[in-house]
Amino acid sequence: RTPDSTRVQDQTYKLIFLTAVIVATAIRVRWALPTKRLPVARDWGSRLDLTLLFIATAGMLLPLVYIATPWLDFADYALPSWAGWCGIPWLLVGLWILWRAHADLGRNFAPTPLIREAHTLVTTGIYARMRHPMYAAHIYWSIGQALLLQNWIAGLAMPALMLPLCIFRVPIEERMLRETFGAAYADYMAQSWRYFPKPRV
Repeated sequence: RTPDSTRVQDQTYKLIFLTAVIVATAIRVRWALPTKRLPVARDWGSRLDLTLLFIATAGMLLPLVYIATPWLDFADYALPSWAGWCGIPWLLVGLWILWRAHADLGRNFAPTPLIREAHTLVTTGIYARMRHPMYAAHIYWSIGQALLLQNWIAGLAMPALMLPLCIFRVPIEERMLRETFGAAYADYMAQSWRYFPKPRV
């Protein structure tokens, strides 16, 4: 590849990724705003959780720095020309899972671990196959991000900065739901996997 063709391709990858970020943000805002003022029955959040959430958010902000400035260019790496195009399906799957998870949760969505007064246990739609599809969406997104943004900082920011939040938060969320919904959630756990669809038998 010539330097000019490489530059055009990299800019194309960045534009695709930026478009995906806008779509992901629109999905989150669409379902977060209607639930913001709903009464909370119990809040399981903590300062550590908020700190890890802030760190994970940087996983999407660092790519924007990379796209808008040359500050992170020193950490670029080169993959075969087809690798970036292979990242697009991973990104699209992540977006679809993110949308489907929000749509199926509806008014039960919360950005932090908490139980609202009208909270119901959702085990249908995408939740019939996996218990934590939003985290699964970030896994697929992370692969697409690493392939599209070929930079050691921007490309790997999502998996590196999201992992601590997942490790810390998922057990808390599952304990919260077991205490709230009892045997119903225990049965649901036995019938589903955390991040990937459980094969149908």
